[in-house]
Amino acid sequence: MNGQKGQPVAIASPTLPAVETRQRLSDLFALHNRRVLKAAYRITGSMTDAEDVAQSVFLRLAGGDKLAVSNAASYLYRAAINGALDLLRRSNAAASEPLDSASGVASEGRGSRPEAEVASSQLVEWLRAALGELSPRAAEMFTLRYVEELDNREVATLMHTSQAVVAVTLHQARAKLKKRLAEMERGNR
Repeated sequence: MNGQKGQPVAIASPTLPAVETRQRLSDLFALHNRRVLKAAYRITGSMTDAEDVAQSVFLRLAGGDKLAVSNAASYLYRAAINGALDLLRRSNAAASEPLDSASGVASEGRGSRPEAEVASSQLVEWLRAALGELSPRAAEMFTLRYVEELDNREVATLMHTSQAVVAVTLHQARAKLKKRLAEMERGNR
């Protein structure tokens, strides 16, 4: 996975000048790695890709001059979502693992019929592919609102914008996704 656009992760290797910086990074990793990993997994559908995204997020943080992020939890969470969306855009292909393949990350539906599970799996693949076609900002807002289940006010706060902008962007994103999913369904018949 790329550490920065067009550069391999190896180039973005961390430089940790002080023991306290290493300790701060270690503390941040211990506190937030699971949430970063889960956020990336929900978007990519692949634990391998989610691990790559999480690694990239922490390497980028370590590679900075300082670890003085005012709200580390918010920064890492958004970085994970953006990294996962970037990965989807780059691959421009549906994820290879269904959401329910990771225990504890997604819930399994009880009593589901096999054909319903197949249809649901297909829809998830199409949604991931269509989400990768949205603008980065729209895809991030959609993910925060409907995958992470934050309300519009929380999304606006995280993205430093107004609730009105969030509402309009989400409306447009839903319309684009609906149109794209209909196209995908027609192409599958």
